Amino acid sequence: MAYSHHDETFFVDSDDAYYSRTNAREAAKVLARNRQEIIGNELSRLASEEYLEDIMQHMRHMEASDANLIDMQREIQWFMRPYLIDFLIEAHAAFALLPETLFLTVNLLDRYCSKRLVHKQHYQLVGCAALLIAAKYGDKKDRVPQIHELNNMCCGLYDTGMFTQMEMHVLNTLEWTIGHPTVDFFSMLMVADEGDDQEVEHMAAYLSEIALYHRDFVSTKPSVMARSSLALARAILGRPEANDGEWDHNENMTLCTLSQYLCQPSTTLARKYSTPHLSRASQRLADFMAEQAAMARRAAEPPSPPAESMQKHSNIYSTPQKPQTTAMGFDGYLTPPITPDGVNYADHMVKDSYPLPPRCPVTPTPQQTHNAVYSQHIHQYNGYMNHHGYGQ
Repeated sequence: MAYSHHDETFFVDSDDAYYSRTNAREAAKVLARNRQEIIGNELSRLASEEYLEDIMQHMRHMEASDANLIDMQREIQWFMRPYLIDFLIEAHAAFALLPETLFLTVNLLDRYCSKRLVHKQHYQLVGCAALLIAAKYGDKKDRVPQIHELNNMCCGLYDTGMFTQMEMHVLNTLEWTIGHPTVDFFSMLMVADEGDDQEVEHMAAYLSEIALYHRDFVSTKPSVMARSSLALARAILGRPEANDGEWDHNENMTLCTLSQYLCQPSTTLARKYSTPHLSRASQRLADFMAEQAAMARRAAEPPSPPAESMQKHSNIYSTPQKPQTTAMGFDGYLTPPITPDGVNYADHMVKDSYPLPPRCPVTPTPQQTHNAVYSQHIHQYNGYMNHHGYGQ
């Protein structure tokens, strides 16, 4: 340790040399760590460029599954699947597991049901065992659910030991082949390749999880489902189409079939994707579907009938006006004005559509019957006056 002489009376200790050596060691560690990170990133880039195609081919070979084998189940019916998927989504969200854990859980469930007969009362137990295996495979250790927690979520329906037994049975049935390509895996690759934003990624994940509820997509390859969900997400959000090559018949059918299941998604799943950190994907989809339904209603409504044109003689009862020209050849006086029963007016009126109103004389004249009655009254009145002597 060095000593410094501040004055002539005493010596004091100095730690400057110690701190300088410590800072040098820390700086060397930071430089070594940064150098290792750079070397690791470069090796990863080289490995991905060289082996990515082989990895993708291996993943596509592993992703095949068959829903026809699940159709052979005696007690398990397809209408039970949405209830189990809702339960798994709630458990997955409660333990804050990774997104790929959910897809791997459903994959393990379907693969097991393709090989083993499952009793109706054990269907939820198989789902819990698949969730345990998927969480242990991909999530952090502190995120893996405990057996007693799953048992509480099942309302104590099973004994604690049954979870461990079913977990081992699933692993032995699948021959411990856990790693499996999921929709989330292919979606991340395609999003990185096309440069899509986060809203498209969240919408595609929402559509992919909607597909988990339906039988039509159990046998669909995750790579096909990822491409279809991303294309549909871009269309819903109004993003431009990706230039990712041609589509085969299977991919087009998957896209069309998925679009038919967007009207009434699960309320549990919609609530999950209504949060801001998932871009409110469920609300965006609901608004899009409402807009599409309104457009369909407008297209289905019959067109409004055109306004009826003015019919002939629609102004037959209006006051006739004097023509602006002398083409009618009226040779009388200018006053009084021409009346509807004039000769010229009648000659120029077309009578092929509506009957003309009944003609009445211009000036009413007293009828003969009126004069006779009036004379009779006068005669009776004069006789009455003469009889009483008033006229004398």
